[in-house]
Amino acid sequence: MKIKNHEELEVFQQSFKAAVAIFEATKSFPKEERYSLTDQIRRSSRSVCANISEAFRKRYYRNSFISKINDSEGEAAETQVWIKFSLYFNYIEPAKYEELMETYNNIIGKLVMMRINPEKWSIDH
Repeated sequence: MKIKNHEELEVFQQSFKAAVAIFEATKSFPKEERYSLTDQIRRSSRSVCANISEAFRKRYYRNSFISKINDSEGEAAETQVWIKFSLYFNYIEPAKYEELMETYNNIIGKLVMMRINPEKWSIDH
């Protein structure tokens, strides 16, 4: 089956679901974190999805596709750092930490495969 839009990509679906889970988890973060950790983790998690959608639309240009996938991978790794801070300051439970880290490790793995095998995704003419 040919993928017609970015929303059909499993990695997009996973990253969107993870961003929603992070949004829900951060609702209980302290108010003093509103303009730092809360905003940062929400922004980076949402950026993973946004960059995947941009990459899909830029797949006509191999290097542009790779660049946006690389951006998405970087945002996913940044999100993992904020998840780690969230655990360190006891804003999330260890089980939630493990779940989110596993999810982002899986997302990063998929993004790496897309980056090192761009010919499966790009549409160079």
